[in-house]
Amino acid sequence: MTEYERSRTLPAGAGQVFERAADAGRLDAWLPRDLHVRIDDPPAVTVHEDRTGQDTSALLRARPEQLRLEWGTRDEGAYAGWLQVAGVDDGTSEVTVHLSFFDDRHDPGRAAVDDALATSLDRLAEQVAGHTG
Repeated sequence: MTEYERSRTLPAGAGQVFERAADAGRLDAWLPRDLHVRIDDPPAVTVHEDRTGQDTSALLRARPEQLRLEWGTRDEGAYAGWLQVAGVDDGTSEVTVHLSFFDDRHDPGRAAVDDALATSLDRLAEQVAGHTG
């Protein structure tokens, strides 16, 4: 198993950041650009990966009371992840994204994952900043 994690501080309250991150209709706005989520019958979703052209059955659960979003593959148990938002103070929060790959064949490697996590957190920051104005 291989695990990756990255955090970022955002200039917005934790509830606002979580609301933006967990909005099922806007996941594509902050996820890596080559991943697209189609909501099926919640918590069931389908994730399409442009790089491979494959659709993967997955689960996506929002836990608003914990400011946590959790996801993972449904059938083969290849990977799982979570996003956690924590309040730092009234106008600042920290977002942490964690990925676990249980099957090395699905792990794109440290450089690719680090880039995807950084880009996703940048995109989420842009979404939050655009929503606060």
